[in-house]
Amino acid sequence: MLRQQTRRPAPIHLPDIPTMKLESYWTDSAPLYISPSRELPAQVDVAIVGGGFTGLSAALALARRGASVVVLEAGPHVAAEASGRNGGHVNNGLAMDYAEVAARVGIERARAWYHAYDDAVDTVARLVQEEGIACDFLRHGKLKMATRPQQMEALQRSAERLYADGVDRDIEILDAARVRAEVQSERFHGGMLYKRSAQMHMGRFAYGLALAAERHGAAIHTGTEVRRLERIGESYGHRVHTPRGSILARQVLLATGASRHGAYRSFGWLRRRIVPVGSFIVVTEPLGAERAASLLSQQRTYTTVANIHHYFRMTPDTRLVFGGRARFAISSPQSDAASGEILRQGLQQTFPQLGPVRLDYCWGGLVDMTRDRLPQAGERDGLFYSMGYSGHGTQMSVHMGQCMAQVMAGDALANPWRDREWPAIPGHFGPPWFLPVVGMYYRLKDKLA
Repeated sequence: MLRQQTRRPAPIHLPDIPTMKLESYWTDSAPLYISPSRELPAQVDVAIVGGGFTGLSAALALARRGASVVVLEAGPHVAAEASGRNGGHVNNGLAMDYAEVAARVGIERARAWYHAYDDAVDTVARLVQEEGIACDFLRHGKLKMATRPQQMEALQRSAERLYADGVDRDIEILDAARVRAEVQSERFHGGMLYKRSAQMHMGRFAYGLALAAERHGAAIHTGTEVRRLERIGESYGHRVHTPRGSILARQVLLATGASRHGAYRSFGWLRRRIVPVGSFIVVTEPLGAERAASLLSQQRTYTTVANIHHYFRMTPDTRLVFGGRARFAISSPQSDAASGEILRQGLQQTFPQLGPVRLDYCWGGLVDMTRDRLPQAGERDGLFYSMGYSGHGTQMSVHMGQCMAQVMAGDALANPWRDREWPAIPGHFGPPWFLPVVGMYYRLKDKLA
């Protein structure tokens, strides 16, 4: 008796389902500047530690002045950290409420600091134009929105104070109806429009800025971690030690932010004054031109009023970039994925009409937070530094690179953040063990506000 043979069913070919990438959309969708293989220079006028926007901008400005400049970046490409891992906003306005800052330091100084952010957006616009950087730069403004009526009252008071002090008379208060006319969400009670703010593609800007710096004579070395700085004298102030050799530099600029590499880890003085706080972002699949235009009709940058806030914008290829301080944690693949799920919930609450939209990207980055959420820049023990942008760094980092080039050339008044005290944060000696406690405090503060 013959046994009947059973045929195996033909395999079913399912369509490929894209998986969410745990990497920055900005660097994944732009050319990466990776330096060619070449020897380190023996000596330079200026060594810059860090190849983010501060370092690249400073290198461009210094090279234009005729200085010999080397940029040393620990990562595999430029803008590997905060400069390439942010929300894509180029906003003016202080991180803190202007009235609070004015009450603490006086109207004149608060006004100058507020205007420094206006100047910073102008600096980005100028460099994009001068160097021909194709980075989708748009100056459509920022809308800061209230999710509660009392937040709207605070925005109104802030606008009145800014106008009364002659700080910003371009701002405009929008009521709930006007906000909903351009943001297709029922969550918002109104907002304040900052008309000088902008946006751009961070990866393309970083690539263009690096090419511009190199074109003017700066030497950029990626994959080159600075392990130690040795002060040796006045004429050539420091020997910069890397695994590839050392460089003699007359001046050194630290532009590391809250990097977990090399020089930042080596300086306890810096570690005690900057808290690395994670900020997390998801990016949707392309929504299509019609759906994107109905969701955010004016194509601005958007942020909510809260300590644990959200920020979002649309990309030229119609993706929604949606971010926030989802968890008070340090960025890592596991942390980013967990934060991405929290942001997915926030996105669905804000735009329920999108339904189960696919998320193509999810990543985190480190915000170099100072105690008062304002930048710090200056010189200490022969080292120049600029950092502590506290989540408002894309424009200020570019601007401060240009400013610090002037400072290092002898113009101390070019630094808008000069003469600021920078005390250590009590109890902070390295890893920020206190972040979960801080997160609980700010969530409670938002709930009670």
